[in-house]
Amino acid sequence: MLVLDANILIRAVLGNKVLSLIRQHAGQVEFWAPDAAFAEAREHLPTILGARGIEASPALELLDLVSRIVQTVEAGTYSQFEDIARARLRQRDEDDWPVLAAALTLGCPIWTEDTDFFGCGAATWTTDRIELYLAASGESRSD
Repeated sequence: MLVLDANILIRAVLGNKVLSLIRQHAGQVEFWAPDAAFAEAREHLPTILGARGIEASPALELLDLVSRIVQTVEAGTYSQFEDIARARLRQRDEDDWPVLAAALTLGCPIWTEDTDFFGCGAATWTTDRIELYLAASGESRSD
């Protein structure tokens, strides 16, 4: 299991590597993201693409397709960890608490490019290292 941050969802839509990794390992690894991360991605994609002069609707449609592979963790599921997550992210980016709370709820690491999560008490993986985690997860599930 792995919780994805909003920046990973955005990378899945805008690039090739993240989406390729998700598709490649979807049968062996459960990918999750809090509802708030999907909302954040939907909020930021039009701005990012608008600055590049690109229409946002195809990207938002692709995000909807990603949401079929990456399961949503609803706020009611992870909200019991809100206070703990906010405290751990205080003086960093407390608004990211749903990602940490979801990881704490599910007992799994976070895939992110956001250094605010480093040292928050949950394992974090960046895209340049995530294949190590995904390979190990695939090996453990095939046992």
